[in-house]
Amino acid sequence: MNRIHITTLGCPKNTVDSGHLAGAFTAEGFISVDNADDADILLVNTCGFIKDAKEESIEEVLRLAQMKEDGKKLVVFGCLAARYRNELLKEIPEIDVIWGVGEETRIIEYCKKNMARGNTQEAGGNMPIAHRQSPCASSFAYLKIAEGCDKRCTFCVIPSIRGAFRSIRPELIMAEADAYIKAGVRELILVAQDITNYGKDLDGYDLVALLRDLASLPGDFYIRLLYLYPTAVSEALIEYIAAEDKIQKYLDIPLQHSEDKILRLMGRRGTRSEYRKLIRTLRRQIPGIALRTTFIVGFPTETEEEFNGLIDFIEEIRFDRLGAFMFSKEEGTPAAAYKGQASDKVKRRRFEEIMKRQALISLEINREIVGRRFRAIVDEAAEDVTLARLYSQAPEIDGMVIIERAEGEDNDTGKLRLGEAETRGCGGKLKAGDMVTVEITGAYDYDVKGKLIRGDG
Repeated sequence: MNRIHITTLGCPKNTVDSGHLAGAFTAEGFISVDNADDADILLVNTCGFIKDAKEESIEEVLRLAQMKEDGKKLVVFGCLAARYRNELLKEIPEIDVIWGVGEETRIIEYCKKNMARGNTQEAGGNMPIAHRQSPCASSFAYLKIAEGCDKRCTFCVIPSIRGAFRSIRPELIMAEADAYIKAGVRELILVAQDITNYGKDLDGYDLVALLRDLASLPGDFYIRLLYLYPTAVSEALIEYIAAEDKIQKYLDIPLQHSEDKILRLMGRRGTRSEYRKLIRTLRRQIPGIALRTTFIVGFPTETEEEFNGLIDFIEEIRFDRLGAFMFSKEEGTPAAAYKGQASDKVKRRRFEEIMKRQALISLEINREIVGRRFRAIVDEAAEDVTLARLYSQAPEIDGMVIIERAEGEDNDTGKLRLGEAETRGCGGKLKAGDMVTVEITGAYDYDVKGKLIRGDG
């Protein structure tokens, strides 16, 4: 019994953790399978960030629990497991073992020693695993550069689950990045709870230094930055992003709100005025930059006036990409005990309003690029349609470029003929990881349509 199947839920940081775990299992002689039915060990990397994520994780654990037969093992780990270890073991007896975050070494040791035994429920202690390279066959790869968080946002449980902020050593990040590039990955996506904090625990080495080293690696690839804390975006970082061609001109800066009173209650640094100044600076110094953010609606004591202030801020700034969450009352957080909790009905109405407004903004921004040409990365290529991404589109959270085969066009005309691809030895039809030039021909709320441009245009 040495076949494993890992289900990953939650954020890209969990995706990285699962990838490292899969690589470590492979090194121990285990085989990863795509179909859970074919696995001897079912592993679930859970998310415990907000209510919806917790419910999704529990539903997936229950689904896999129903598949247990012929000695299959069910291993649950990750954020939800760390928060509700004892409750999960009690309520779902099919679980064989539960581990938290950063306990990959113990997971592997358990699977090696106990997969042939009967149900021996246990809960693990904490034991770190070395940063490992994970296998990849994709156009992009997440590169986690730090663990934990030192911020104390009043709504967030991450510091209590993942601990204090720790930068991953640059030599480990560089080795993993180099391996991804050599494997054909076209976009390295840097993630952490707060990547702007990178290097605070290293001697004289910060995010700009890391970006400079990553950009020096040979190869045709891009670097994308996710999750920057707004008040920690330095002038040096802005200048380097503007100057380095390998860095996508796209930043994900979660603001969480625009109104000063709510920001203070959230434990967030910065003000509406400071956020406006930052965005003006970014757009002035990095022409064409795409900005993504997230907001929380229905935070305790949020009035209609404050919510309308948030709507006005969104319409004034016109973010290229925007996500919203309804406030989730998480046990153990200060905000869970605040007075003035909003009803689910109010939170839902505000969420729908903010997303309706953003859909109109997104459509307008997408229409503005119709007729323009961009370099894009192919994520998926099928017989009749190809899905690619512009610099302004992060995978899994933003829209796509939909490239359809023209009516009457022979399938072979879908072959990639760009000089870039020829040097890579593609020669055949498009595939994930190919670089193409596209002309935008149509716009939707979040996606755009495009056509391939023959030649390097």
